[in-house]
Amino acid sequence: MHNFEFVKPGSVAEAAEALAHEDAQALGGGQTLIPTMKQRLNAPETLVSLTGIAEMKGVNASGGTLTVGGATTHGTVAAEAASAYPALAALAGKIGDPAVRNRGTIGGSLANNDPAACYPAAALASGATITTNTRDIAADDFFEGMFTTALNEGEIITSVSFPIPEKASYQKFEQPASRFSLVGVFLAKHANGVRVAVTGASNDGVFRWTEAEEALNATFSPEALDGLSASADEMISDLHGTAEYRAHLIGVMTKRAVAAAS
Repeated sequence: MHNFEFVKPGSVAEAAEALAHEDAQALGGGQTLIPTMKQRLNAPETLVSLTGIAEMKGVNASGGTLTVGGATTHGTVAAEAASAYPALAALAGKIGDPAVRNRGTIGGSLANNDPAACYPAAALASGATITTNTRDIAADDFFEGMFTTALNEGEIITSVSFPIPEKASYQKFEQPASRFSLVGVFLAKHANGVRVAVTGASNDGVFRWTEAEEALNATFSPEALDGLSASADEMISDLHGTAEYRAHLIGVMTKRAVAAAS
């Protein structure tokens, strides 16, 4: 790891000012950034920690929306979102291990947009809004591909607002060692329709399975997905599973999500 300066601002404004400097990088829980720095794959001159900003922490449910501060840890979401949005809380409670859940943050996860991360599926299926220090971004416009988002340089995720659906479930087929999703499906049934988001499967990162959404909007039952299969094109193929295997798992996990939500 190379030498670096460490800054811990107490407000979003101070953090934005610190990040305006060249080669400064935001630090949430550091679950991805710190390991890459140890491997010398990333060498920012300044780390700007967001963990001391009180206005970016906490979980609040009001008016049918659950709002989570960008610096809120997975463990806090698991504990404090359980009554308002059980599916989201269950997702957060199964991320990594206790050490990861007590350090990693929702804002860091969404900003990193790992193709196997859980939160991107929740945000996309929920129709969430990602609020930064400069604007609001709809989840449909936020994720732009593997490790790529609509965030500008130095932009900070301050909070994430999840419309609470009528029914929801997250089903994850995980890699036992890392607990990342080999395939994860977040299903949310809203008053205006069903949204199905898939993580862990595609080379393009998280995506909506629109064919499943159409079938479930017609009939909300696992049987509505009979005969429907995701395409293996552009799916990840590695030592954990082939593209065809992941495509098959998408259908399996979506059926499980429908059954659980029902």
